[in-house]
Amino acid sequence: MTVDPGPGPGHDGAGPVPGWPALSTRGLTKHFGDRVAVDALDLDVPVGSFCGLVGPNGSGKTTTLRMAAGLQRPDRGSVWITGHDTWAEPVGVRRLLGVVPDPLHLFDRLTARELLGHLGELRGMPRDEVASRGEELLSVLGLDEAAGDLIGGYSHGMRKKTSLACALLHRPAVLLLDEPFEGVDPVSARTVRDLLDRYRAAGGTVVFSSHVMDLVERFCDHVAVMAGGRLLASGPTDEVRGPGSLEDAFIRLVGASPLLADRLRWLDGSGTT
Repeated sequence: MTVDPGPGPGHDGAGPVPGWPALSTRGLTKHFGDRVAVDALDLDVPVGSFCGLVGPNGSGKTTTLRMAAGLQRPDRGSVWITGHDTWAEPVGVRRLLGVVPDPLHLFDRLTARELLGHLGELRGMPRDEVASRGEELLSVLGLDEAAGDLIGGYSHGMRKKTSLACALLHRPAVLLLDEPFEGVDPVSARTVRDLLDRYRAAGGTVVFSSHVMDLVERFCDHVAVMAGGRLLASGPTDEVRGPGSLEDAFIRLVGASPLLADRLRWLDGSGTT
């Protein structure tokens, strides 16, 4: 269901506004100097969907998620999380969001258990609930044995899983995940997928960025394709994919790289250039 956001609902951020998409942007734009990172983006992500934001490197995926999460202010345009303006209602939106950014922002001198405890305190959650949820998340994500170690000593995959545990602790309405499977081993990736499926089955919405088409095709029921900061296509994965694979559709939309043809002949062992 596509909703025209108009001027904004003016709610207090207590919960999702009925009838609104989980994530909605209108005219969202961001420049870095002369480069346009995101160009007048209009996007709707339905509530309860598992949506992949895909595109080549530099397509604007991370910038879009950072603006949606309130981590980077847009030059123009607006973004709403379940009907709440990210920039006009920042406190309410933070209650509704769980975010795994890229790069990760973690406190290296805390343990994972301490970090979850501090986040629970900041969110005003009961301590016993934070402790219970935290231990369950750490156990499911395979971090229980390292939960008492400083995060500064964690591998990239462990830091990624710690960030996901932090994002899920308060059971948000929407998860914004930037490359959540990057650096995560296959067993852990399967666990993360099962965890996210359970979250979505109860009404949560997942939006994650990736440039790995096979991953998106296996996980997502919705997809949005970006290139050069612009939205090229969005909708149910089956519709965007068409008769072929999602990778084929992606190449058609984005454009394939020039064929090697007569270039790089030295790779063939011919000794010529």
